Amino acid sequence: MRSRNDTIRSRIRFQAGLLILFFVYLLGKLYWVQVHRHDYYYTEARKKYVASEKLKGARGEIFDAQGNLLVGNMPCQDVSITPCNIKSKYDKNIALIISRLLKLDYQTVLAKVSNKTRIVTDKNGNPKTLPRQYAMIARNVPLPEARHLQEVLRSHKLGRHVHFDDTFIRYYPKGRLGANVLGTTFMDNDELSGSEGVERFFNKELSSGDGLRTFERSLDGRKLINTVEESIDGLDGRNIYLTIQEPIQSILEEELDKAYIKWKPEVVYAVMADPSGNILAIAQRPSFDPNDRKVRDTSGFRTRVASDAYEPGSIMKPLTVAGAMDYGLVTPDSKVDCENKIWFFRGKSLTDSHAYGMQDVTGVIRKSSNIGTAKIAIAMGEQRLYRTLRKFGIGSRTGIALKPESRGNLRPPSKWDGLSISRFGIGYGVSVTSVQMLRAYCALANRGKLPQLRILDRVEDPQSGKVEYNRNKPMRNIYMRPDTGEKIVNMMVTVTEKGGTAVKAAIPGYRVAGKTGTSRKWKNGGYHGDYFASFAGFVPAEKPAFVLVLTFDAPKGSIYGGSVAAPTWKAIAERTLKYMNVPPTVPVEEKSSGRR
Repeated sequence: MRSRNDTIRSRIRFQAGLLILFFVYLLGKLYWVQVHRHDYYYTEARKKYVASEKLKGARGEIFDAQGNLLVGNMPCQDVSITPCNIKSKYDKNIALIISRLLKLDYQTVLAKVSNKTRIVTDKNGNPKTLPRQYAMIARNVPLPEARHLQEVLRSHKLGRHVHFDDTFIRYYPKGRLGANVLGTTFMDNDELSGSEGVERFFNKELSSGDGLRTFERSLDGRKLINTVEESIDGLDGRNIYLTIQEPIQSILEEELDKAYIKWKPEVVYAVMADPSGNILAIAQRPSFDPNDRKVRDTSGFRTRVASDAYEPGSIMKPLTVAGAMDYGLVTPDSKVDCENKIWFFRGKSLTDSHAYGMQDVTGVIRKSSNIGTAKIAIAMGEQRLYRTLRKFGIGSRTGIALKPESRGNLRPPSKWDGLSISRFGIGYGVSVTSVQMLRAYCALANRGKLPQLRILDRVEDPQSGKVEYNRNKPMRNIYMRPDTGEKIVNMMVTVTEKGGTAVKAAIPGYRVAGKTGTSRKWKNGGYHGDYFASFAGFVPAEKPAFVLVLTFDAPKGSIYGGSVAAPTWKAIAERTLKYMNVPPTVPVEEKSSGRR
């Protein structure tokens, strides 16, 4: 029989063995967790108390061809607080300082500072009170104001729990200069995105790349201030250099300001390019200041020279006549009966402003005869007229880097009615944009070579310094006869000479080639009392420095392109020639005045 002591010793050994086994198991479990499964449990734990956020680089900047900054980024700071860490006795002082310096409502700021807790619902649906770790006070505070606020808070020893995070806003140093072509931006998922103009078309190039910041967070998922573990800066967007030249843009806008006041149109807009298609300036009135973010009327945001199509009227006539000469149907000296102010075609009347009688084709252009041009178009026939206008780019988008761009409207001959042949050639029944007419007039200036319009000159990567150039594409020759180009240009020069409809566009010392346009405005399904008045041309005619298309939508006081548009065109062109240092090409002569 075993003794009592043996029994006790057996129990002790058994319990000791169990204890040893437990510790062996525990050590094994610890090894499993700490070594073998360390990465897994570490990752799972971090998910609960560590979070990350994207860091955005700066949006790319926009410059003119000469490197003048047109759109940049203004450094700012977001001001936030950690309410739960601010002692209640300091609430009023902090709220008072912030509201005064940032010009905010005191009671609104005080409510945010004094609200120390927040109520959340746990997974069981029970309310739970937690400390409020974060409250936004103001976004995009200009850097000088933010720094001044920091200094004042520190001087009162109140700045410990007021936080300043770097950010930026889009800044337009030239104000409204070029606003319609540069465009605007908006916040899209916490990222600036282009909404109009260049900002929209080149949004991909201008957009920044993402960086990353990791930080600790509270039980309710809120970011804990001053707990950043890792920060990788975002990549800045690429910089855009335009073909636009700021001095010429300024000239254009200054002259449009004067014209807008004088003629009180609904809108006036203009676009200028060199003959190779490089855009030098685009402007319109009314416009807007992109720095004023309180603007609510967005109708002025779109770039009308690309988005708005209209019936061009007589500025279409040189295209029609050039086509007829190129087909060998007429010469500058061919005679055309322009009738006695009125002419009927297929039962419908077509009128001129005066009774021009018999004219040569040069006179048809010089006098801007609707009847004479219509007869030339009829001689061409539907297919040849259509092909001519299409060769000049009518009815097709130019591909200019602006959104939206309208293609206008030029119906194929299968959809023409009986009057179309007599109307399309004089700029009625067909709609165009200003950039389409600019491209067509570049072809006239180039003696038949049609360019690709270009507004982007180059793109620069701010990180590497690498520059990608947007080269001009080869121009397409649209004439069949080598002398067509020179003939139509010489005819267009007579428009600005004595007896022409645009003597007010004449510039002493230079031969100006151009054409006036006066067309009724199609609105709500019919023609009404308003008109478009326009002038399109280039100078010097021998070797053009630039091409300019100017359009007034519903001017008051006069409707004629020769009276309304021609003087403003001259003012813009004269100043631009001086800026470009283009020497005179002919002796200075006095010019008479006229209108159309």
